[in-house]
This record gives sequence, C-alpha cells and structure tokens, in this order.
Amino acid sequence: RSDTTREFARSLMARGLSLCSNGRKSSTLLSISIPRVSLSFSLKTLFTSSYQLQSRHPKFSRLFCNHACVPETVEETKYKELFNKRMAMAGLKPHHRIALGVSGGPDSMALCVLTAKWKSEGLSCVNKTDGFIDGLVAIVVDHGLRQESKVEAELVCSRVSQMGIRCEIVSCDWVDGRPKLGHLQEAAREMRYQMISNVCFRHQIEVLLIAHHADDQAELFILRLSRSSGVLGLAGTAFASEIFSRNLQLDAKHMKNKSILLVRPLLELWKEDMYKICQWGRQDWVEDPTNRSQLFVRNRIRTSIGNLQLGNFKSELQAVISECRRTRSFVDKVCTDLISQTVTVTDKGYAILDLERLNPTEVKDICLSKYLAAALQFISQRQRPIRGNTSKLLLNYIRAIPCRTSLTAAGCYLSPAPGSKGTKIIVSCSVDCPLPSKTELLNISFNETQKRPTSDDLGQIISDAKSFSDHAAPSRLSEVHFLDVASESVLSKARELNLLSESTYTTIGLLQRNETNRFITKTDDKSVDESEHGTNIASSSDKVHLWPGQNLFFMNRFLIRWNLSDHQCDEAGCGNCPVRTATSMEVRHMVESDWLYLAELSKCSNSNHSVSSSQKALRSLKLIPAAARKSLPVLINHCGLLLSVPAIGFNYCLCLETSAVFLPRVPLGGGHSSFF
Repeated sequence: RSDTTREFARSLMARGLSLCSNGRKSSTLLSISIPRVSLSFSLKTLFTSSYQLQSRHPKFSRLFCNHACVPETVEETKYKELFNKRMAMAGLKPHHRIALGVSGGPDSMALCVLTAKWKSEGLSCVNKTDGFIDGLVAIVVDHGLRQESKVEAELVCSRVSQMGIRCEIVSCDWVDGRPKLGHLQEAAREMRYQMISNVCFRHQIEVLLIAHHADDQAELFILRLSRSSGVLGLAGTAFASEIFSRNLQLDAKHMKNKSILLVRPLLELWKEDMYKICQWGRQDWVEDPTNRSQLFVRNRIRTSIGNLQLGNFKSELQAVISECRRTRSFVDKVCTDLISQTVTVTDKGYAILDLERLNPTEVKDICLSKYLAAALQFISQRQRPIRGNTSKLLLNYIRAIPCRTSLTAAGCYLSPAPGSKGTKIIVSCSVDCPLPSKTELLNISFNETQKRPTSDDLGQIISDAKSFSDHAAPSRLSEVHFLDVASESVLSKARELNLLSESTYTTIGLLQRNETNRFITKTDDKSVDESEHGTNIASSSDKVHLWPGQNLFFMNRFLIRWNLSDHQCDEAGCGNCPVRTATSMEVRHMVESDWLYLAELSKCSNSNHSVSSSQKALRSLKLIPAAARKSLPVLINHCGLLLSVPAIGFNYCLCLETSAVFLPRVPLGGGHSSFF
C-alpha cells in the first residue's frame, strides 16, 4: 500500500498537483490550481473511488475527507454553549422535532455534530430500539446535476446515520431540464429548499436547521454591496425565518398555509470553526469543487477574501454586518407595529390603509418603504423586492394626504377608499399587471386526523422566540446608526463609527468595485437570461379549469371549490340547466361585463333562483370598491356564461354549491423573521 501511495503521489505531481499537509492529523490535502485553496481527503478514498479533477470546463466531483483525531478541548464547551444559546433564542427545546439540511460538507456535518449533542444531552431521547435520536432527521438532496451525485448522497447518508441521526435522500426532478449555468446555483438552491420542505411537511416537522455561517454572511455582504443593496439587504440572511411551500400545504384547522421555521444557529461561527467541530466530533466530510469554480459570483468573492492577509478584516466586517442587522431588527419591529395599527385585510382579497393612524410624513423612509412593500407583496402575492423608482413613487404617493389619485405599482392598484375623503387607501390586486400564474388542483381533507402535541406547536416556538428578540432588539432611534444611510455611504458611516479601520475600509471597497465591474459588464447577458428564467406570469389567455369536488388554489390567493347539490334546479324539467350540463368550469378574474350581466339579470321579472341570487350579489358588490372587484374569482361554463361569483354569494342555480376563501400563500408581513 505504501508503494502504491508514493506512486500515486508522483502521478499527481506529474500533473502539476501536490499532496500537502495542513496541520490536521491523519488528513491529506489536495491543492488544485486555485491559489490558497486546498481540499482534503484520505488516501484510502482515492483508491476506492475515482474523481475527475478540475479542468478549464470542469465536470465537478466531490472530494471525500477524513477528520483529524483531535481530543476534546475547552473549545468544545464553547461551541456547545454558543449553540445551546442560539437554539434557545430561536425558541427551540430538545424535545422539538427538527430536520437538518445536510450536504455532507464541513458546515452541515458540524451542524449534525452540535445538534446531535444538544438533543442527546438535553433529554434522554435516543431510541433504544434502533439507536437513532428521536425527533431528528437529516435530509440530503441529490440535485442530479452530476453523474456521481447519487453515490455521494448515499455515502453522506451513511455517515450521518452512523452518528445516530435518521437520514433521508431526496432526488430532484428537473421537469424543464437542467438549469443554465448562469442560474445553476440559484436554481439548485430553490429546488433544494422545495425538496427539503416537502420532506418536512410529510413528516410533520416544523423546524429546519441550516448550516450558514459567518463566512457566508461576509460573502453575501460584499455581493449585495456590489449590487447597491440598501441597509436592509446588507443585513444578510435572517437568523430565523418562516418559509412557505410554493405548493399550498393547508392547515385545515386554522385555514392557512403551513410554514416551516428555518433557523441558522451557526451565524456567529466561521468556516475554520466548522473544521474544528468536525475534528473533535470525529466526523468526515466532503469538499465539493463546484464551490471553488470562479464561474459563480459567491465563489469569486470567497476566493478573494481567502487570498487576503486578514488581520482584523473579518471581525471588523462582522461588526458592520451586525450594525446593519440591528437596523434591520429595528425596522422590522416598527413595520410590524404599523401593520397591526393601520392595515385592515378583508375576506374579499383587498386591504385598507388608514393614513391618519399611519401619519406617513413622520415615518422614516426606510420603515415606510418596508411597510408599503409588505402590504403590496401580501395583496399581489408577488414576493419580489420593491426598489428604486417604484419605491420612491410609492413614498410620494402615500405622503400626499388627502389622497386624491390612483396608482398602479408592484402588481397592485392603490386608490382612495370611498367615503374616506382621502384618509384611507384601498390596496387591491391589479389583474392588469403580471401576476403569479401558480394554480394548483389540490386533494384536501378538511378533517384533521393527526393532531400535533401542544409542545410541538410552531406557534408556541415562534412566540417564545419573539419574546426573546423583542426584549433584546433596539427600541429607540438612538440605538441604531444606519437608518438614514444610503447604500453608497454605509462604509463611510461605519468608518466614522470606528467600526472599520482604514485598511479594512479600503479592502472592502476594492472587493466591491471589482465585483461591481464584473456585474456591469454582464448586465446585457443577464437580462436576456432572466427573461427566460423569470417567474411565470399569468396572461388573459390563460385558462384554468376546475372539476366538481376539486379544490383549486387560484393565483396564490383564493381556495376555490364547486360541486352539485341535491337541490332541485329551476330548469331540471327541460334538462337545460347550464350547471348540470357543465362537466367543468373555467375560473378567471371578474371583468366589467360580469357585473353588468348581474345588473341585467336582477331586473328580470322571473322569480327563479338566478334572479334572486343576482339581486343579493349586487348588494354585496356595491360594498366592494370597484377597483377590488376585478380581482374576485368567477366561474363560467364553456360558453362563457357566468355561473358563480362565490365571494359575493352568486350562484346561477340552486343545484350549484361554491366557495372561495381568501387564503394567501404568504401572510401579511411575510411571517416571522429575526435578524438580532
């Protein structure tokens, strides 16, 4: 074996590669042609698996690494105490059911080590029958983008299982084909979260831990700074946040979309800490060379930071990010308070903003912008940031009191509320703007057969987390320093506050300009790609059909259902009832001709059900602002005859039963999040 090892090493060096030591006992490192980057793996693995080494146009393969035999030290106690504190801040206790997102890299393996210890030491929760820790499951996603990904996922699953953690592998199904290289990481991330969420919902797990750490935050800060992101964006990723499945997961008891609490408990730790945790936890990991490719922006920034003579760079950069996060926490709290005091949501799918209570001229721009974005994103269910000229337009509009004009922006139509003399604004969904074309036919049982224990209720977890963050977060303007700071002035303000030294200030500026220049030169190509990769939108030609007894989630906003009743219909004798002859109905938004039809129908002298129903519906319709009527769903037959407007109670015939429940996929405010 030693002769073979030496021969293999010679062959690597002959190709310009070398095996070197990195101070980790019983580990070997492979240095590839990227400066200051080394990937570790065991020689044993080299002789049992084959790997493709990185070329100019690489097909990436992962490299499997061995832990060093490092004895437990005081650092272990430090890591465990920090992790325990973070879990408590998230409102989590060892008895909660938790999922782990695991790739097999040092970050996620370190997360496995800490979570397993936290659960095992917190409670006696090791199942004696199979040796696995109760209430803990790791989820490994096989993206299927490389030939060897399945084998790698199985190896990672085996390693995690040996730690006493149940593990499940899920494979991605790229229905529309492999994503393009320019959007590969973005598409893979989106698919990964979707697959992991599906597993969590299936196993009734409400908490997901992800191994993002301080290096990830540093990279994201430089990236967003280079894209002129504001202070809220520079705060990075949330410590804890609710995520909602793209496909409706109905909580039938509370009639809302289910959510998962995503927690990142390692944000205070750096990459080097991940290696140390794996070492004293005696866990192997894999290094994915895809993460070293300079084709991807995050990788370029990571390499640039890695090539620096660090000094105090990381600690000072983290101080700036922390100040941005304090500002974000303050703004989020202000926004939450404003929403609870000034926004009224109706069951017809529109909202009313009370300008007198809001007093927008006294609200900081950054807080008011986020408030407006939250309201508009909720009504339109377009979860896109509202920036630039659109944000400025909205600020000017809402500060013009009394409101006398209308405005279309970000998928919404804003107009003065009737009878309010301009002191209230109606925010309704604008069907004339591109909207999410997401419609789903659902199989839903409204009888809850599996009731979760109270101790595992996500609402209680979030409540505990909020009580902690509300107590600790800044509550006064004097406690935050970036409220009025524009993106281009963040670094200068940080230097003024002595958060940055001159050298770190200069270094961050260089990193920012370097990536900004790359971004500008690729703007044209990116705009072409995004037009193909962007979110699907609805058009007037889109037709959505609903069969009796089915549930349709329409435009991420309404849950619609129709069926035939046992009532005798008016036209049963002649067999011409348009409801009974309809095998399916088309669902669309209301148009002006629909309420004109109802008005004509209400004037008929007949005493049948359609006339009386139209009269009642018109009375309800008059209470709904004209702008909001257009977003109501209606049901028509194949001839275009209006058969139902469920939201206002119109049904053409007694034999028809319909319902339309306003059930937005993402709640007002986007759900719980914590940046503190």
